[in-house]
Amino acid sequence: MKIAVSYPPLNSDKGVPLLSQNRQFQWFHNPTYIYPMIPASAAALLAENGYKVFWDDGIAEGLEYPEWIKRITGTYKPDLIAFETKTPVVKRHWKIVDELKMKLPETKVVLMGDHVTAFPEESLKNCKADYVITGGDYDFSLLELSNYLSGESGYTEVPEGIYYLKDGVISRGSKRYLERDLNSIPMIDRDLTFWKLYSEKNGNFKYLPGTYTMAGRDCWWGRCSFCSWTTLFPGSSFKTVTPTRLLDEIGILIEKYHVKEIFDDTGCFPKGEWLKEFCKGMIERGYHKRVVMGCNMRVGALNQEEWNLMGKANFRFVLIGLESMNQKTLDRLNKGIKVAQIEETMKMAKRAGLEPHITTMVGYPWETKNDAGETIAFAKRMFEEGWIDSLQATIVVPYPGTPMFAEARRNGWLLTEDWDRYDMQESVWKSEVGTEEVKVFSQALYKAALQPKFIIRKIARIRSFADFIFLIRAGLKVFGHLKDFARKRETP
Repeated sequence: MKIAVSYPPLNSDKGVPLLSQNRQFQWFHNPTYIYPMIPASAAALLAENGYKVFWDDGIAEGLEYPEWIKRITGTYKPDLIAFETKTPVVKRHWKIVDELKMKLPETKVVLMGDHVTAFPEESLKNCKADYVITGGDYDFSLLELSNYLSGESGYTEVPEGIYYLKDGVISRGSKRYLERDLNSIPMIDRDLTFWKLYSEKNGNFKYLPGTYTMAGRDCWWGRCSFCSWTTLFPGSSFKTVTPTRLLDEIGILIEKYHVKEIFDDTGCFPKGEWLKEFCKGMIERGYHKRVVMGCNMRVGALNQEEWNLMGKANFRFVLIGLESMNQKTLDRLNKGIKVAQIEETMKMAKRAGLEPHITTMVGYPWETKNDAGETIAFAKRMFEEGWIDSLQATIVVPYPGTPMFAEARRNGWLLTEDWDRYDMQESVWKSEVGTEEVKVFSQALYKAALQPKFIIRKIARIRSFADFIFLIRAGLKVFGHLKDFARKRETP
C-alpha cells in the first residue's frame, strides 16, 4: 500500500501557513518551517512496517497548488493520503479532500490533528474524508489504520479513536492494537522526510543546518487552557523517550547529518532526574562541543543549578511561555505560575549562558488595555536590561477543544465560529482590546526588541560570521512579524 503524508499548498495573500508542528496557527510573511515531528514519526513507522511512503510537504517545498494536485493525483496516486489539519485551514482542507476524492475515488483520505480531535464528526459531515484520527499519537493510529485497511493479520476492527462513516452513520473505532511506547518506534528517517526543507528557514536556529527532536509528548504540565495541544496531549498522559534514546538520536544527527543546532520541541522539556541524566550524557559523550541545543521550558520549573547544568550541556535557545504579566490572566489560563517567578526565571536562564525567548499574547476578553500595556512594558524592560533575547507575540485565539474555547462559548464571548477567521488576523471574541488595537499591541511587543540598548548590546557581542548572519535574520523576522500584524484581511 502506498501512503502519502501530505501538507497541501494553501496559497493566500495572507502569507505562508505555518501549519506543521505548531500549537498556534499563523500566516507568516517571513516563514519559519518547523519540522513536523509526529507526522515524520508516522512516516518512519509506516516505512518500517513495509509501506511505501511519500513525504509530501507542498508548503515547505514552495509548490503552487496546481503543481501539488497534479503530482499527488498523477505521479504518486497513493492508496491513502493523511493530512494534519488545524482550525483556521480545516475548511480549505475539506475542499481539497473533495477534489482528491473526485480525482482518486479509490484513495482513502484521512484527517488528523487538534481541530478534528475536538470535532471529529464535523469533518465527516462537511467533506468526503474517509477517516478522522483523534488524539495526538497519530503515528501509531495511522499505522493501525493502515494495517486494518491492508488486511494485516489480526486487524479486524477499525482502531481506537478513529471516526468513519458506516452505512451513513458516523461510527468510532474502539480497539487499540499498539501500545504507545515512544521507545518502541524507529528513529525518524530524516532522508525519507526531507529534513533539509526545515533546516535553514527557521528563526530558532543560529547555527545551520538545524533540526528538531521531540523527547516527549507533549508537556508535563499540559493544563494551560489556551493550548490547542492539550486537546491532543493532556498533561496526565505525558510520556518520554529515555535520555539514552534521545542522546543516541543526537549522535546520529551529529555524525550522519552534520547538524549544528537542535531544538527539542517537546511542549516542555523533561525536568528532574531525566534532565540531569540527559545533560550529563551530552557532556560525557562530548556532544556539547559539537552541537547547540534548544528547548521549551516553563517559568519556575528549574533552579539555578539545573539551569547551569543546561548551560554546560550547551543549551542556547530556551523558549518560555510568559503569555501575560497579569496574575488574574495567568490564573485563568491555568498556567500554575506567579508573576514574581517570571523575571527570576529569565535571569536564572541568562546567568547560565542561555538566550531566553518569551511567548506573549494579547486580546484576552477579561484584560483591559492597561493590562496588555503591562505585558508590553515588561518585555521592553527585559530587552533593555538584557534578560531576554527574543520574543513571539500572538493574538489570543480560543481554539476548539481547549478549555478556553469551552469557557468562551459558555460566556457568550465568541463573535464567530467561522473557522477561517481563527487565523490570528483578528480578534474572534469580545475584548476591550479590539481587532485593530490587538494588532497594534502585537506590533508593540515586537518593537520592544528594537530598543537601542538591546541592539547596541547585540552588535557588541558579535564574535563570528554566524553571529552576524543570525542578527540579520532575526531583524528580518521582526520586520516580517510587523507586516504580519499590519495586513488587512484578504477578500473572500
